[in-house]
Amino acid sequence: QVQLVESGGGLVQAGGSLRLSCAASGRTFSSYAMGWFRQAPGKEREFVVAISWSGGVRSYGDSAKGRFTISRDNAKNTVYLQMNSLKLEDTAVYYCAASSRVTGTAGHYDYWGQGTQVTVSS
Repeated sequence: QVQLVESGGGLVQAGGSLRLSCAASGRTFSSYAMGWFRQAPGKEREFVVAISWSGGVRSYGDSAKGRFTISRDNAKNTVYLQMNSLKLEDTAVYYCAASSRVTGTAGHYDYWGQGTQVTVSS
């Protein structure tokens, strides 16, 4: 069992940066691949980025390429999402999730956090 809690969301101006954190409970965190998804109002949940248990493999969704970076610290049971050059369309609730594989498919994730709101203003 893994419990996930996101933090770090907030209001930021376009062009700015935010770093989201996802803290996990449970001693098996390091065995899971971790992913970030987001969901804007009226839209489907969208894959952002994922990272393997070791951190050696990363998979980026189109929206994240070149602007977002995922990392993890298994000693701290935490995964991070560094978001730079934020755009208005990045406004969404951001969720972290745990899976047995690096994947962009939400259905392959077994555990989800409650989400953190990111709002980008002009």
